[in-house]
Amino acid sequence: MENYERLLDRARQQLPPEVFERKRFEIPKSVIFVEGNRTIVRNYRDIASALNRDPQHLMKYLMRELATAGIIEGQRAIFQGKFTNKALDELISRYTHTYVLCSECGKPDTHIEKQDRFYFLVCEACGARASIKAIQ
Repeated sequence: MENYERLLDRARQQLPPEVFERKRFEIPKSVIFVEGNRTIVRNYRDIASALNRDPQHLMKYLMRELATAGIIEGQRAIFQGKFTNKALDELISRYTHTYVLCSECGKPDTHIEKQDRFYFLVCEACGARASIKAIQ
């Protein structure tokens, strides 16, 4: 039994400190305004930063789901068409559950890796690897 406890302690010491933190992760809400036939997300870079994802990756997902064109301009994103906060927040939530949160432990401490033609969501907290669909 002593040997088991020693091995368990050694395993715990090798884990990253994020595993033991209990901070709450909240998906950021979009701050938008509609100007003519364009929807502008004012806090776009803040959202991508909070999700710890490349702004281009998130933009590609949102453009595909909204079936529209868009660009990133400074801190904001501009989409062709009129969209509501609710629609954008729902898409950001779906993106987060698919491309940010670990499917095993539910933590947001992940990154995306590409191996050959396949993409994987790798959790830095628990070490899990899950294949994810590439954004076309």
